[in-house]
Amino acid sequence: MFISNVYAAEATATSGLMSFLPIIIIFVLFWFMLIRPQMKQAKEHRAMLEALQKGDEVATAGGVVGRVVKVGDSFVSLEIAADTVIHVQKHAVQTLLPKGTLKNL
Repeated sequence: MFISNVYAAEATATSGLMSFLPIIIIFVLFWFMLIRPQMKQAKEHRAMLEALQKGDEVATAGGVVGRVVKVGDSFVSLEIAADTVIHVQKHAVQTLLPKGTLKNL
């Protein structure tokens, strides 16, 4: 007839490590491209928050820009205008601005 018999290829024996090799490679790439840079950025942000002091000019995650008046354990007081002080959580401070930034706004 027109149809020939098809036989399965003989199975090759692979070690356990070779079968997990793609998963290991994906994890290593995931570590170096996502986890490690995020840990480095979190460490830099934590160091910036610990170094905050009175007189620093900062921007919060909500976009509020102000000068640090008081630094507490978990809150920071920001002067956003003359005689206008707000209190924000310390982790909401996102960026430390260069001195004199508020004068240019």
